[in-house]
Amino acid sequence: MKNNKPKIIIICGPTASGKTYVSIELAKILGGEIISADSMQIYKELNIGTAKPTKEEMSGIPHHLIDIVSINDGAFSVAEYVKRAGECAEDILHRGKVPVMCGGTGLYTDHFMKNTQFTEYENDIEYRNELEKLSNEELFAGLVKIDPQSADIIHMNNKKRIIRALEIFKITGKNKSEIDAMSQRENPKYDFIKLGLRYADRNLLYDRINKRVDGMLKSGLLDEVEKLYKDGEEDNIKRTGAIGYTEIIDYFKNLCGFDETVEKIKQHTRNYAKRQITWFKRDLNTLWVDMSEEYIANPGKIIKKCLNYVHLN
Repeated sequence: MKNNKPKIIIICGPTASGKTYVSIELAKILGGEIISADSMQIYKELNIGTAKPTKEEMSGIPHHLIDIVSINDGAFSVAEYVKRAGECAEDILHRGKVPVMCGGTGLYTDHFMKNTQFTEYENDIEYRNELEKLSNEELFAGLVKIDPQSADIIHMNNKKRIIRALEIFKITGKNKSEIDAMSQRENPKYDFIKLGLRYADRNLLYDRINKRVDGMLKSGLLDEVEKLYKDGEEDNIKRTGAIGYTEIIDYFKNLCGFDETVEKIKQHTRNYAKRQITWFKRDLNTLWVDMSEEYIANPGKIIKKCLNYVHLN
């Protein structure tokens, strides 16, 4: 039976794998618009260090869900992302365009594809106030104990999200991971074509990561972080867990030297890429595009392979 559901293309893969380029080129060819699935590019203040695409890189292709909240706004939930992404997709389709979702935050894309319907829970203000008195380290240790899966996703400095996870556990007796797994999932509204960019040669990816960090520094990452630091945004930055920003703040506080700071950013980014790769490998429906030196040297081959997958589905 023919599937008449509207198509949405997903571009996933680890950081620095080439997702931005692929998504924009596909959008140009297919008449698409891009929905970002990046949990750091949502923040208005974080630009260079989040590899946010520039106007030139966007090449006139509309991008959605970038610069939608401030680091002062507190936690931005997966439920909020799924809601907003759905609104964007409907708007894009209504205008006769093709939604192309692109990003490395697997939690966002997974719940959007599954059409998860999240349940709202009550608050326990008294318990929340007790938790507020604890340090980030104490709170995170509590989260690890009751919900190690969420601890893999929520950054230690994201105090609001940790407190909310602990609060939900006290109210329901179930941890957040269990609740998310039990969340009502309606039938998917769309036909998804999920394309993943992967590197058989892990060193090739790591070299791209290292070069990207060097490029960010040349583009003014230090100045970007310094302004935020001087504006008193240290705590808000740490809550986001954005790689590069906290490390540079430590450098400004003379907690480590410049060379050590740069190496920490590169190492932390490589570690993040490893976690992304592990996450994306779980989805057996992903159509993989192998990124070799030959393909990277001839980007047209990458786009051709992606288009073949799109047209076959």
